[in-house]
Amino acid sequence: MSKKPVAAGKSSFDLIDTTEFFSRIAVAPNAQILDVACGAGRYSLEMAKLLNKEGLIHAVDLWDEGIESLQKTIGELGIATIRPLLADITKGIPLDEGTIDFCLMATILHDLPPEGQDATLKEINRVLKDDGLLAVIEFKKIDRGPGPPASIRMSEQEAEETIRKYGFRKTYLGEIGEFNYLLTFAKAA
Repeated sequence: MSKKPVAAGKSSFDLIDTTEFFSRIAVAPNAQILDVACGAGRYSLEMAKLLNKEGLIHAVDLWDEGIESLQKTIGELGIATIRPLLADITKGIPLDEGTIDFCLMATILHDLPPEGQDATLKEINRVLKDDGLLAVIEFKKIDRGPGPPASIRMSEQEAEETIRKYGFRKTYLGEIGEFNYLLTFAKAA
């Protein structure tokens, strides 16, 4: 059994404006999606509704209980478009280079130490297609509401500066709820 990550079992999904979120991401029905640090898969389960039988979500997490829970849920619901993967994203993402159309990092960037951010963002850049999109949801850097302490939250500018260093250019920044913001990025050409 792997060590339980800091925020394991918690999801920001219930905090965000899902209509706004889904209006800001363009996911083709046959997309290859990567849900990084997916936990029990709340985002993956919703994104699966956007896909046809050719689409696939690679839901990756190092929390084995979360992956087991997701496997059970997709089995019960008969969802064939989610592939749960047990892996530590800071040690490598078990996918081939240039295979992912869309990657989601939902409220995980602030939890990664600098070396973990470095390894993870390099890997995301590696697995994204040249026209791939990265979406990052984070908690606003405010000292109220759910989420981590303000001292470890990342402002929109801090998140953008961190991600931009790894070959990404910002395409969108906006609120998706009282406590969260969304940043989207394209791979820089």
